[in-house]
Amino acid sequence: MTITEWNKLNMPDVPGVYLWKQGKTVLYVGKATSLRDRVRSYFSDDIISTRGPRIIDMVTKADLIEWRETDSVLEALILEANLIKELSPFYNVKEKDDRSFNYVVITDEDFPRIVVMRGRVLDGAIADGLKVRDTFGPFTNGGALREALKIMRRMFPFLDATVMARDGHEFYRQIGLTPETATPSARAEYLESIRHIRLFFQGRKGEVIKLLTEQMHVHSEALEFERANELKKQIFALEHIRDVSLVKEDVESLGGGSNERIDSARVEAYDTAHISGSESVSVMVVVSGGEPVKSQYKKFKLDESIGNNDVESLRQVLTRRFAHTEWYFPKIVVIDGGEAQRNVALEIVREYAPQVLVVSVVKDERHKPKGILGDADVIKEFKKDILLANAEAHRFALAYHRKRRHMAVSTLRKKTTKSKKGTTKK
Repeated sequence: MTITEWNKLNMPDVPGVYLWKQGKTVLYVGKATSLRDRVRSYFSDDIISTRGPRIIDMVTKADLIEWRETDSVLEALILEANLIKELSPFYNVKEKDDRSFNYVVITDEDFPRIVVMRGRVLDGAIADGLKVRDTFGPFTNGGALREALKIMRRMFPFLDATVMARDGHEFYRQIGLTPETATPSARAEYLESIRHIRLFFQGRKGEVIKLLTEQMHVHSEALEFERANELKKQIFALEHIRDVSLVKEDVESLGGGSNERIDSARVEAYDTAHISGSESVSVMVVVSGGEPVKSQYKKFKLDESIGNNDVESLRQVLTRRFAHTEWYFPKIVVIDGGEAQRNVALEIVREYAPQVLVVSVVKDERHKPKGILGDADVIKEFKKDILLANAEAHRFALAYHRKRRHMAVSTLRKKTTKSKKGTTKK
């Protein structure tokens, strides 16, 4: 499809989902804050540098674009996940298998919990006895999914894995993010709320509004005005979904509207290992959603001429890593060291992906974390992932360095043995 053909489509400037197709085959499904602006970006002059080979290959093959409008970005996110599950478009699942995506899980309990799990974690949890009522997904953007659940929770308070402790539950109940569980009618009211959440994730918002409206009238006729007013507020919230945070997440995940390679749940950490500058190596590890993604770890053998210059080692590894534009970019890059290391990391990262954040973990004399340099809000939100990634990078770098040293020693011994065997006595 050409830009001229696209212009004739007259796509609307509204949220929704778009489908790239080749004939009747759906190649790719994407969501958009603005269908018009998002799809137009595929025809930009810098598509090669901003999209990567996967998307360029898809655009080259496609001959048709279809779209579905939604009332909000939140609904576009959910519709995108439902269509990916239904259609399994090749260019959505090419880079990952379903087990690496995020899913919303509703547990099968007296008071069901709503939790987010990656497919591989969910498989293990079910094997360990977790009872599951429903799953929704796959969701390709972890950050957007977290923001979506925050919006949902303000409309329909629910229980999750983090508030089951008594004190935590009470705190979240007082601020309106978890339901009452102690009253006689609590379970029935909560299960009704869970029903509404299920319908919403199935893309059936209209049915939710209809049910809430019917319940509101029943309570009004029974003179239960407080409950009727609560339902009225829920209806209003559904009809006027405030998803500014999702709009922001959508833009950030695309690098200002033109980059689909940012994974807003991805944290990458780097570390270097050497002995007095010899056998220098560096590694990249990935943490997403609180767990290491070991299939995406990378190893780098560094130029021996760098010696034990940690700053230049960092410069080399980050330059080599971000030259791989076919890899997903992270939300956060984590490095070891102080301002000097962080400054060189910022220099490299800004050249390739200015929207990627950089933090630096400062260590004490025992090589234990004593502080983190960077954006305070980001550090607060992702502190556990940052420290986990940093520890994983240190472990992985040492393991790789030991392996390199062992190989070097083995090679030297073989050469020495071969040399001795080739020597004859006179």
